[in-house]
Amino acid sequence: MKKENWYTEPWTDECHFSIKYEEKLYEEQTPFQKIEFFKSNTFGTFFTLDGLMMVNEKDEFCYHDMISHVSMAVNPDIKKVLIIGGGDGGTAREISRYKTIEQIDMVEIDERVVRLSQKYLPLTANKLDNDSRINLYFEDGLAFVKNHEENYYDLILVDSTDPVGPGEGLFTFDFYNNCYRVLKEDGILINQHESPYFERDQREMKRSHSKIKQTFPIAKVYQFHQTTYPSGHWLFGFASKKYNPLTDHKPEVWEKFGLKTKYYNSDLHKAAFMLPTYVKDLLNNE
Repeated sequence: MKKENWYTEPWTDECHFSIKYEEKLYEEQTPFQKIEFFKSNTFGTFFTLDGLMMVNEKDEFCYHDMISHVSMAVNPDIKKVLIIGGGDGGTAREISRYKTIEQIDMVEIDERVVRLSQKYLPLTANKLDNDSRINLYFEDGLAFVKNHEENYYDLILVDSTDPVGPGEGLFTFDFYNNCYRVLKEDGILINQHESPYFERDQREMKRSHSKIKQTFPIAKVYQFHQTTYPSGHWLFGFASKKYNPLTDHKPEVWEKFGLKTKYYNSDLHKAAFMLPTYVKDLLNNE
């Protein structure tokens, strides 16, 4: 009998998530983290960092649609975008679909994530060396925003890992304050906001929201479904100096871009901000 190979990720001490894979494509330990690529029949190619699922071919569109298009439907005049993290390239791919955007700076601490994604996950990484507006910086995102000139970007997308290891500094007051400083007077910040479900993720969600709420005058949270992330119920944060994502939503303008999306749409935009009661209670009590 042929041996079956299973990738297993512990969501909690008592709840694990497993995917049967056909082949392990690659493994490398960088100075920052362990990178592994697998090939499965169900989810296609997927990669993990330090044993945690990051991206797979089957459901990547959910995450990348929702981190990218919500802000563009609130301020369609965005021109300069900063992506922190996002080494798989999916966020840059979606943002680069807007021909009106003039500059996309992507800051990824681990260059190997980018180069290996280009090799094994061209579905997400195919734009990184093929769009002159995309500038790649392989350095620490916290230091990048700390040293950048103020009032420069229209949009910052924090496409980070969980707040451990290389991603830890992207969940601090220092980072959020510097994001506020480098954003223009109508700037928007979107951040990976963890999950409200399991206790560890819930704790980090509340901590992140508390810090952003104290930094930006407008701080909202919206949800999306990501099958291969713990619980499948995941969140993004929307923060801005000026724009409310509900009252300033411009669906007619966004639809004129003519983009075909697999997850995001104008009806979903407002619905995503309608949170379950338990999530609202957790955020309001923070």
